[in-house]
Amino acid sequence: MKHLGKMILVFAMVMILVTGCSSTKSGDGNAEITFMNFSSSGANEAVLKELVDNFMVENPNIKVEIQTYGYDDYFDQLATKVAGGSAPDVFELNIENFRSYAEKGAIIELDSLLKDNNIDVSAIHPKAIDAFKVGDKQFGLPTKFSNVVLFYNKDLFDQANIAYPDASWTWAEELEAAKAIRALGDDYFGVFRPIQTHEFYKTVAQNGGSMMNADQTAFTLNSPENIEALQMMIDRRNVSNVTPTDDQMGGMGDWDLFKSGRLGMLVTGIWAFGDFTENADFNWDIVVEPGIKQKATHFFSDAVVVSKASKNEAAAAKFAAYIASSPVVAQKRLDANWDLPVVLTDDVVKQYLSITPPDNKQAVFDSLEYLVMPPSLEKFNAIADDLMKYINEAIAGNMTVKDALDAAQEEISNKY
Repeated sequence: MKHLGKMILVFAMVMILVTGCSSTKSGDGNAEITFMNFSSSGANEAVLKELVDNFMVENPNIKVEIQTYGYDDYFDQLATKVAGGSAPDVFELNIENFRSYAEKGAIIELDSLLKDNNIDVSAIHPKAIDAFKVGDKQFGLPTKFSNVVLFYNKDLFDQANIAYPDASWTWAEELEAAKAIRALGDDYFGVFRPIQTHEFYKTVAQNGGSMMNADQTAFTLNSPENIEALQMMIDRRNVSNVTPTDDQMGGMGDWDLFKSGRLGMLVTGIWAFGDFTENADFNWDIVVEPGIKQKATHFFSDAVVVSKASKNEAAAAKFAAYIASSPVVAQKRLDANWDLPVVLTDDVVKQYLSITPPDNKQAVFDSLEYLVMPPSLEKFNAIADDLMKYINEAIAGNMTVKDALDAAQEEISNKY
């Protein structure tokens, strides 16, 4: 019996040692983490797997499991996992949904974690990384970004005998050019900017307005600056008609209208470069988007975050930093034409600028000086839908712009 007791004691000690060696908690020798994403879905899953495999070769003590969902299903799946206590260690968030996850406490502040584990993210573009702060705390590490510029048809400008746009332009110069191009014929239009909520928050910012006050405690939808800006948007459609109506579009999308050669200027994202290069048979280029009283342009970005529920915080942070800031990852993204990486080394910038058209690709980087974002609210999409009801009433002429924004202010302030 004494021998049996000794054997049990030795076995117990061995099991404790084995358990300790195989622990996956943060700081131990080995860790297994999960990474949930949407941006690789459909086209770049093989690229992401290669990046993850590279990371695991460089970090053999960390195993990463990839979970990929399509964008349409992603946020429902993520919300279910977070609510059910099975959140992935690292997951992807877009800029619109980021703050709500931070404010709910679903993701962790990264500053101390990065510092304590000697993780360097200094290569990330400062504008991009600052977008994923709450106050002065870093909660996300951006992986890519994109913005919006003014595309223009150089051939139509030549036909109208007018100068090409440049960075000094405001809406006033843009409107005069649009009128000259509209005069080329009934089927020609000067400029297209969609009249919708996501365009509204940027346009009012160009006029010194905003959808909410600075600390996001109150809506300011019906400010004088906002009323003036929305009136300008609608007048281009209904008064000067340099922007086509829905009937004049005939079911055609704005990109298709531009590619048809009948649209002088188009405000849209830099993700159109590939399509226009392949399918627009005329000369075109880009400039920084004109503003009204000041410049402002859209900023779109996705980031990786570390779950509050992660038991492998150090490993998760190391992987998140790799996906966000590794020069190897940046080059792979560029080679795959996946997106514009946030690590803008001299080589990455040089390679990016060398791919033309557009010739003035520098405008992409110049536009980073004027980025604006929508209010970071969990129910922003619902708010956008409610605001759009009233914008549509103003477009249709059923309400004045002032009355529409007054009504929107009242409903949205009471509802949200």
